[in-house]
Amino acid sequence: MENWDEIRTAYFVAREGTVSRAAEYLGIHHATVIRHIDSLEARINTKLFQRHARGYTPTEAGKELLRVAQGAHDRFTQLDAFIRGRSDAVEGELIITSLVGLAPRLMPHLRAFQAEHPGVTLRHLAGKRLFRLEYGEAHVAVRAAQAAPEEPDNVVQQLCVVQTALYAAKDYIDAQGMPREDDGFSGHRFVAEADESSRAPYAQWMREELGDDQVVFRSDEAQVQQAAVLSGIGLGFMSLEAAGQYPGLVQVAPPRAEWDSRLWLVTHMDLHRSAKVQAITKFLKARMGDC
Repeated sequence: MENWDEIRTAYFVAREGTVSRAAEYLGIHHATVIRHIDSLEARINTKLFQRHARGYTPTEAGKELLRVAQGAHDRFTQLDAFIRGRSDAVEGELIITSLVGLAPRLMPHLRAFQAEHPGVTLRHLAGKRLFRLEYGEAHVAVRAAQAAPEEPDNVVQQLCVVQTALYAAKDYIDAQGMPREDDGFSGHRFVAEADESSRAPYAQWMREELGDDQVVFRSDEAQVQQAAVLSGIGLGFMSLEAAGQYPGLVQVAPPRAEWDSRLWLVTHMDLHRSAKVQAITKFLKARMGDC
């Protein structure tokens, strides 16, 4: 694959949509990106992109290149991660992924882990999409779900159970009165996730128990939901740990088993036995087993 550099450059331009973003990702000058594209198009005598003011849009040929190059890039990434992960030393880059909302819970433990293993460089990827362990996008995923994740070729271990309760700000209680669970929280406002089909246990309870007009604020970020509850917009669900950081919160309803969620450690079978993956999973299980 003698022209792989040019193909790889074209792949990132197709994926990112602009020369500048592709250049930033690849760590090369934007002029080099343009030179690679021009050279590749001249070599294969085919237009791969339509150039316009907003960026580069792939032609049909460019879309086909994106599809084929994606597979090659994924496999090279997987091979690189596999080779790096086989080291017997607990050192080098260790990539962990989780939801943004789990990051504050993880950080003290990651700091302690790095203190024990100073040769490790930690990288945390946060987002709602599932990073693909089979392609080496991360070594370890910390995922929240009621049931164990079932992706093929992954090793899944339960980390802990997260207890969740219903809270309100003191200002909300002063203005609206103490909500009563026995009347279904009638007349009270709620803060919820933006995704109305969320599979979070408490989200399912809200769909079944609350009227449509009771949810008055939605957000796709847990921190924003917490801020809404703290400001008195409405009642909202938080883990006991998160709520414990805010002494002004009032627990309106105690934890219920039906609101609990579980955290899972997920690793790919090819890297599960590597020294650094074993070290971090054992460390997190020992420190976070009771959440």
